[in-house]
Amino acid sequence: MLWTGRFTKELAKETNDFNSSISFDSRMYEEDIKGSIAHATMLGATGIIEQSEADKITAELESILEDIKCGKLDIDTNAEDIHTFVEGELTKRLGDTGKRLHTARSRNDQVALDIRLYLKKEIDDISGKIKALITVLCDKAEENKYTVMPGYTHLQRAQPITFAHHLMAYTAMLLRDLERLEGAKGRMNYLPLGSGALAGTTYSVDRQLTASLLGFDGVTQNSLDGVSDRDFCIELASALSIIMVHLSRFCEEIIMWCSWEFKFVELDDAFSTGSSIMPQKKNPDIAELVRGKSGRVFGDLTTLLTVMKGIPLAYNKDMQEDKEAIFDAFDTVKICLNAFTPMIETMTVLKNNMRLAAAKGFINATDCADYLVGKGVPFRDAYKATGELVKLCIDKGLTLETLPLDEYKKVCALFDEGVYTAINLDNCTFNRTSEGGSSPESVNKQIAFAKEKINN
Repeated sequence: MLWTGRFTKELAKETNDFNSSISFDSRMYEEDIKGSIAHATMLGATGIIEQSEADKITAELESILEDIKCGKLDIDTNAEDIHTFVEGELTKRLGDTGKRLHTARSRNDQVALDIRLYLKKEIDDISGKIKALITVLCDKAEENKYTVMPGYTHLQRAQPITFAHHLMAYTAMLLRDLERLEGAKGRMNYLPLGSGALAGTTYSVDRQLTASLLGFDGVTQNSLDGVSDRDFCIELASALSIIMVHLSRFCEEIIMWCSWEFKFVELDDAFSTGSSIMPQKKNPDIAELVRGKSGRVFGDLTTLLTVMKGIPLAYNKDMQEDKEAIFDAFDTVKICLNAFTPMIETMTVLKNNMRLAAAKGFINATDCADYLVGKGVPFRDAYKATGELVKLCIDKGLTLETLPLDEYKKVCALFDEGVYTAINLDNCTFNRTSEGGSSPESVNKQIAFAKEKINN
């Protein structure tokens, strides 16, 4: 233990087991060592410790890091935490010189540093996986710019769109997810080391040097906040939760689309499962699991909010609970993206079924009303007339395409043969050329925009 001088009794096993964090913070070993190397470098550069000792410390820390990576050195699970283990190993190798490493720092600012370094790396990993998914969606959209399907509101067929347009809606969501992650990364990219336990340090440390060595944009401006801030964990958990909302919504649609009631897509056998009793079943288990795991990430966010909501300044042991929650949130999103992306990439789009569904449900009714507007009829009057036509079609078992022209004229004399061109399904879909609309030209722009964003 790093703090045994004050105590006359050994720590009870129950207390040690309850207090220990090595089981989950050991994953930060590289960040802890790199942070210590930067700290030792600063201590030597400022003369707080002898340069020769700083050099020995940094060299031995690099050796410890390499030994852990190659499996030569196992992390001791009996250590209190990763910081204790690394410092203990260093002291074992260097004796008193190793004991000088912790000069001018506390575990409070040390752990605050480690978790920032670790989460910056995790953000980059998640962002890369989101970009891979966006690339798959753009490729699928390229293949389906002319694949007509019904668009829905209230889960009722509403207007015709293309499958490409639908996919690009999820791309737009994912691009916002990338922006949230990048924004959170920027706000957390400030060095807390040098805050000490809570009040700073009497040593003449050079925090800007340490920040520069570790790739931070600057240093935290208040030592109390530096050790007790976990806003970045909460913000990242929120961003990850929103990612899971988007994946879950997409999964809900995939689950419906795979059903015989829709049959818009078919998942590859490699990304589906069967039933133990019903041989005909092909289940979208990946989509269902992603949908279910969203609740787990939401729970991690709630955990972090609850942990932090009642903590007075500065550091409190409650904050040890931050790591398991934020680590789990990242792990869960990563495993979901790892399975979800190839599932989408390999699924088969059943274009004819989408087209047949789009031909039903009077989803060209708005275009029929717009046709009358083009003839000078106020939109509300055109809307009413089209509603009467839809009711007439339902009564007669017809569609707007098969309703005779004389029936149109009974409702409004301005109808002529041109109405059939206006309500043609392809025209209804491909003529929506407004920016962001469903036309192939508009979708092309959306794809180009997404590709530019993820490649910059």
